[in-house]
Amino acid sequence: MKKFAIVLATATSLLALSACNNADSEVVVETKAGNITKDEFYEAMKDRFGGDVLTELVHEKVLSDKYEVTDDEVQKEFDNLKTQYGAQFESVIQAQGEDVVKQMVKVDLLRKKAAEAEVEVTDEDIKAYHESLEGQIRASHILVEDEATAKEVKEKLDAGEKFENLAKEHSIDPGSAQNGGDLGWFGEGAMVKEFQDAAFKLKEGEVSAPVKSEFGYHIIKVTETVKPLEEMKESLTEEVRKQKVQQPDTVQSALDKALKDSNVDVKDEDLKDLFKAEEAEETEETKE
Repeated sequence: MKKFAIVLATATSLLALSACNNADSEVVVETKAGNITKDEFYEAMKDRFGGDVLTELVHEKVLSDKYEVTDDEVQKEFDNLKTQYGAQFESVIQAQGEDVVKQMVKVDLLRKKAAEAEVEVTDEDIKAYHESLEGQIRASHILVEDEATAKEVKEKLDAGEKFENLAKEHSIDPGSAQNGGDLGWFGEGAMVKEFQDAAFKLKEGEVSAPVKSEFGYHIIKVTETVKPLEEMKESLTEEVRKQKVQQPDTVQSALDKALKDSNVDVKDEDLKDLFKAEEAEETEETKE
């Protein structure tokens, strides 16, 4: 839910900035009791949302100079968030507007690309990760509510339809559906007994018959089993890279470097230490 909270906070902040920028005259409100000027409005918006808004604007400006995010990439991530958070995400879109939320998504993707450029994966990293997978399998599933639907999905699989597509279309598991049903690597004891018993009997590439559990009916596919390191090195390298990119300190390090390279100098007296404070806050969160 942390990412959703960021969506909400940032969308609200950007909306406030938009309102402030649309004030194109000295007086933005006239009343019998007195007027509200553009400067007063700016100061109020700055006090409430200034740090968030300025951070978004600076990150976009600095990172867009080095990395590109396409409209298609923004739309794909936007759709993923909508699938992941459902009604909560829809309420943000309705309240703030789709364009505002997509702007936040774009900046988030720019940050991710900056982090990816900074990540280094060593042979030691790959070896350690490979050793951690001993006794595990990687599997995907399609979870549906009733047996009839499970049988219908299984028939489509037997007819040649792609597992990933059917998972996105039919699975009621929000955590895996958007990823084509992928559950990642797991060992014995990580899943409910019915699921585990069925999954560990499958060979790589095999698909189970519908399996009933307390959550509904699962159709399980084992997508990968542990093999010698050299056979898995390429795929494990990408997995380790993704794990490192998701670490807060990796993202912050990339942002700090980009800001330093761009000689960011905040002229507003009230916000001049914004990025120093941001760096210190991120450091404390990483320690926790």
